[in-house]
Amino acid sequence: MSARQGDRGDRAGRYGRRAFLFGATASLGALALAACSPAGMSVAEAERVYGPRPNERFPIPAVKVSKINPKYFRRTVRYDSKEVAGTIIVDPRNHYVYRIEGDGNATRYGVSVGRAGFLWSGDAYIGRKAEWPIWTPPKEMIERQPEAAKYAGGMKPGLDNPLGARALYLYQNGVYTLYTLYSTSVPETIGTGVSSGCIGLLTQDMLDLYDKTPVNTKVIVLKA
Repeated sequence: MSARQGDRGDRAGRYGRRAFLFGATASLGALALAACSPAGMSVAEAERVYGPRPNERFPIPAVKVSKINPKYFRRTVRYDSKEVAGTIIVDPRNHYVYRIEGDGNATRYGVSVGRAGFLWSGDAYIGRKAEWPIWTPPKEMIERQPEAAKYAGGMKPGLDNPLGARALYLYQNGVYTLYTLYSTSVPETIGTGVSSGCIGLLTQDMLDLYDKTPVNTKVIVLKA
């Protein structure tokens, strides 16, 4: 097997594991992209913003931006809201997460969301943050997918871990809701419904949001 074939096999295996763990069912193909996003980030700029992060505990590769619709590139947009700066608003219908910046502006990130039957809405807050988290499937997932039982004791951190490099855990009244904002290195999932309710951001976007988001930050998840 050539090095190139081996690399393709590694990527396919990684995506297969993530699809299994999060219950992905759709067949995802590469999107045909224009040279740049109207009034947004150019592909050249996206290649810089979504470039590699070699100094992480597990070096993070560059995102293949050719696999993402440019409308999901990170950008600053007008977003009228009465919420205070720092509030996170999840819009699962349109596959966006907004961080309110104030003065009618927000940082917008493209995301993947829960597939049909796993959507959730309501007010919550960030009750816990984790860098390179351990992933433990909830008992409800193990009941649906007995194969996940082998991770009941936790899956070690790393690039193959479904939560990736960072995770922000949503709580209500001191109780974890089982929903999480997490980082994904699978660009094909952005703009789709693939998970068991969790919200996935490109790893480089999640690093940006994570650093700006303290514990107790308010999160509003809109109805899909």
